[in-house]
Amino acid sequence: MEEQSKWSKVDTYFGDRLLAADPVLEAVLDANAGAGLPAIDVAPNQGKLLYLLAKMKGASNILEIGTLGGYSTIWLARALPETGRLVSLEFEHKHVVVAEDNLRMAGLADKTEVIEGPALDSLALLEARGYEPFDFIFIDADKPNNPHYLKWALKLARPGAVIVADNVVRDGEVIDPGSADERVQGIRQFMELLSAEPRIDATAIQTVGSKGYDGFVLGIVTA
Repeated sequence: MEEQSKWSKVDTYFGDRLLAADPVLEAVLDANAGAGLPAIDVAPNQGKLLYLLAKMKGASNILEIGTLGGYSTIWLARALPETGRLVSLEFEHKHVVVAEDNLRMAGLADKTEVIEGPALDSLALLEARGYEPFDFIFIDADKPNNPHYLKWALKLARPGAVIVADNVVRDGEVIDPGSADERVQGIRQFMELLSAEPRIDATAIQTVGSKGYDGFVLGIVTA
């Protein structure tokens, strides 16, 4: 598709100028591909955006819902101060093994914890164990559960926390109320909750690039 080719070339153009060569992140993507993980990591420029947002926030306690092979985890963990911590939740055992290997390779094992299991169970575990409130939360897991992830994010966030949710446009299908895709319906329910939720001030941005046509939600917890 001609448009997709142009979007990818523009991503490459910006990446060549604004992202330094990074052998660690390149090795992570190679390891993920070698392990047969789906190629659904954030794009490099999107990873850099997460890093910059966490840096601007001054985040010291980050929660990631959906680890995959740890590519976005590394971007976020690199934004942490020396004493910062990141917790990432992942359902698939194979993904956890790959992610933990990648985090060790990146020198971030001491700052990060990957918890295996259904994310809704793990979120309840975080609450039960009395984890410190999070000041940056990235939601990038199974989309049908996005409404539940938002409710948990608001429970576990401190006032002023930043919440980012990825893949909310679904190639434009988010506008279809009759969609049979449960991922689309999950995003639509997520958006309805956002619109009615007084504790978060949010917007949504459409994006195009090497990952196609999609977008993300960006919000700040107000109370």
